[in-house]
Amino acid sequence: MRIGLLKLTLVFTISITTLLALSGCDNNSVTDTANDSAKIAEKATVAESTTAATNEDSALATDIDWSKVASGEQAAERASYDYPFDIDSQNVQDYADYFKVDQATAQHNLTVGMASNEALSKVLDQLSNSYTSHELTDGETVELIVHTKPDINASRYEYVFSEDFAKGLVLPIIIKPDGKKDETVINPHEEGVE
Repeated sequence: MRIGLLKLTLVFTISITTLLALSGCDNNSVTDTANDSAKIAEKATVAESTTAATNEDSALATDIDWSKVASGEQAAERASYDYPFDIDSQNVQDYADYFKVDQATAQHNLTVGMASNEALSKVLDQLSNSYTSHELTDGETVELIVHTKPDINASRYEYVFSEDFAKGLVLPIIIKPDGKKDETVINPHEEGVE
C-alpha cells in the first residue's frame, strides 16, 4: 500500500508541476507546489506508519485470563437469596429512592456493590500497569467496569462471589481498553454547589 501511495503522490506531483509549467508560472511557484506535494506525501507516509503501528499494538493486546478470576462458586438464585440487608431497611430504601429502582433491586445492588472489591482485586492482579481506573454502575443493573490501556483486549465476565457477604451473587465485569482515568466528580447534592 505504501508503494501505491508513493506512486500516486509522484504522479500527482509531476502532473501539478507540468500543469503549472504549461500555464506559464515561474519556477518558484512550481518548486513551492512540488515541495507542498512532497510534504503531503510525507504526511501520508507518517499516517500510514502510525496506523500500522496501532493495528500491530491491538494485535499484541492480551486477554484477561478469566479462569484465574473465577471463584468456583455456583450462582445463587437471586429471588430466594438471604441478603445481609433487610429489604425494608433504611439503606435499601434510600438506594431505591435515589436510583429510582424497586427495593429488591436496591437490596441486591447494595450487597453486590459492597462486595465488589473481591472481584476487583482478582482482576487487578492480572492488569499490572495496564489498569487506568474502574467504576461501579448503579441503578437497574450493577456492573464493575475496569478501564485499561489499549494493550488489554475488551471482554466481559460474570463473576460469582465466594466470600460469605455476597456468596453466590453475580457481578458482571466489563474490561474497557479506553484508557479512561479517574475523574473528579462534583456531587450536585453537596451543600454549596449550585
